[in-house]
Amino acid sequence: MGGMADPDYIVEIEGITQPDSEPKKSSQHTLLRGRRWLAILWRCCSVYSRVYRNRAATAYEGVCPRCGRVLHVPIGPEGTKSRFFEAM
Repeated sequence: MGGMADPDYIVEIEGITQPDSEPKKSSQHTLLRGRRWLAILWRCCSVYSRVYRNRAATAYEGVCPRCGRVLHVPIGPEGTKSRFFEAM
């Protein structure tokens, strides 16, 4: 069993570094930080994921994390305040 000098319950969180350690390189997560997204319930596989707005800001595009089904949600002129949707 690990003692205080070697605890087995330490979890590394990406982007958080110790003062004496080197900063980590950018990851996909940090590249997406601040981008607009929709929360999608993928009915095909009963899982949730985020779908991010494309760079042209014309649609939200994503892929089901389990089966790979593609989703393209055009952005209309009126928009919506909803952030949670279901994809069939």
